[in-house]
Amino acid sequence: MLTARGKKTENIAEYILYMWHIEDQIRAFGLDIDKIQAQIIDAYVQPNTVKDAIRSWYESLIDMMKREGVTDSGHIQLNRNVITELTDLHNSLLSAPKDSFYTMTYYKVLPLIVELRAKAGSNATGEIETCLNLMYGLLVLRLLHKDISKETQVAAEQISEFLRMLAVNYKQDKEGGFDV
Repeated sequence: MLTARGKKTENIAEYILYMWHIEDQIRAFGLDIDKIQAQIIDAYVQPNTVKDAIRSWYESLIDMMKREGVTDSGHIQLNRNVITELTDLHNSLLSAPKDSFYTMTYYKVLPLIVELRAKAGSNATGEIETCLNLMYGLLVLRLLHKDISKETQVAAEQISEFLRMLAVNYKQDKEGGFDV
């Protein structure tokens, strides 16, 4: 909850990756709040009032996952809404001649996105979600101490830069200092 709040304000792409990780953690604990309490929440060095708020946050996420039918896979609507917002902003940025550097960066990574979507086959998602899927997949591989090819690392660096630019524009837009 505390980390999510900070990431949502500072870097929306990192927020999504973090929230996807939280969804997977909840699944790993079998959607059992008591296990989450024992393994995650109790580890926080926070007053009990904060721990209670964190527990409530996890409980609400568990409830959403159950109600939305994403207990085995998928993402809650809350997270899908953010991806929709990012996609809308992305499309606005591409149609606005104001930010040619963003457009140039996008066209630089577009062949990578097309390749990733082709590899996804029938599971292909939109361009922004495809980029986020790559970054999350790499996060999981790193957590599992798996090897990552040099080609994938280079692609990830380029896509990461693209997502960083999108996140900066998102932050500016939310702060009201952005005009597409």
